[in-house]
Amino acid sequence: MTRQQIQPPRGMNDVLPVHTPAWQQLEGMARALFSAYGYQEIRVPIVEYTALFKRSIGEYTDIVQKEMFTFEDPGGDSLTLRPEATAGIVRAMISNGLLHNQRHRVWCAGPMFRHEKPQRGRFRQFHQIDVEAFGYAGPDIDAEQIMLSARLLRRTGVRRLTLNLNSLGTAESRRGYRDKLVAYFGAHKSRLDADSLRRLEGNPLRILDSKNPDLQDLIAAAPLLTESLDEASRQHFDGVCRHLDAVGIDYVVNPRLVRGLDYYSHTVFEWLTTELGSQGAVCSGGRYDGLVTQLGGEPTPAVGWAMGQERIVELLRVQHGDPSAAAPDAYLVIAGAAAEAQGLMLAERLRDACPKLRLEVNCGGGSFKSQLKRADKSGARWAIILGDMETDRRVAGLKSLRVEAPQVEIGWDELPQELTKRLD
Repeated sequence: MTRQQIQPPRGMNDVLPVHTPAWQQLEGMARALFSAYGYQEIRVPIVEYTALFKRSIGEYTDIVQKEMFTFEDPGGDSLTLRPEATAGIVRAMISNGLLHNQRHRVWCAGPMFRHEKPQRGRFRQFHQIDVEAFGYAGPDIDAEQIMLSARLLRRTGVRRLTLNLNSLGTAESRRGYRDKLVAYFGAHKSRLDADSLRRLEGNPLRILDSKNPDLQDLIAAAPLLTESLDEASRQHFDGVCRHLDAVGIDYVVNPRLVRGLDYYSHTVFEWLTTELGSQGAVCSGGRYDGLVTQLGGEPTPAVGWAMGQERIVELLRVQHGDPSAAAPDAYLVIAGAAAEAQGLMLAERLRDACPKLRLEVNCGGGSFKSQLKRADKSGARWAIILGDMETDRRVAGLKSLRVEAPQVEIGWDELPQELTKRLD
């Protein structure tokens, strides 16, 4: 009887060793760059109380109403796999008393979960790199975070991205704009789909984010938020633009950019590509000054962004091809009983003496010929050959695998120095 194989849940994918180099490169670049900008890592739970996301993301968002993985634990509490990172980070800052008269720059990375229709660049388990700053009220931190995202994207090597920028203004200016939208869309109720009718009663700004092609001409003719901004909102947005202009970051002011989460205010932005089909946003963020108070903390200005790792990795693959895994520098061939008894010991001595050496040891036996084939397939530059005769004399053969060169014999005590010289 054939056993049925168990597959991963739909929309939750394995990242295989052949693909992990791109992930590692992105994560390594991000970690180094965040440290250089003064950001410290924070790690928060993958599971939070459901109420956290209802209060932060918004009752009328698709995420809360349709996409969250929510369940009841044995104690009767409603828990949710995090659909995004910001709410959990804000909760952690409040829970640990880190916001009173303090400033913090933090970052985190990890999996998020949304029950969406899987498609290219959009999965039910996906990974984000997330950056947040708390306690900074001016437009300078908004601009610096956009500069940080721009620098990270440049370092990854992705190309042909467009920065879209907008201001959602203060809560007060949005209230006046909300009334205009309700009046406008209310006069066209017969054209609205079910989602837009629901949003009309709760958060009409979300109608502007609709992807329904039948509504695009109606949305295009709607009043613009920029026409309702108060003076403080205009000054803040002008400040962000001035900083970006000063460092030469190009952007497009998009008055229809509202973002998919209800907690944003003032600056919002997205880095967009046209090379991933419908999933064009690879990095998105903005300011959310009211969220800390909304979640029970003291009033605290805050701003942040999230970058989709799957989308960056896929875009790099489209533009540059798959990166190759780092090959070992040397492959230790072990042939014979005496060599097997000493091989691992020699390998550990070499690793102790040469910390930079990437050394792969043949394990599991095999003929001398098959081991040399494995050494060549590994991509190593050299094969270190240890047979019984070499072991008796405490020497090893060093064979070049990538260029024509005579094989040499080197004593165990001299081998670390020789390898270090060749690595340098």
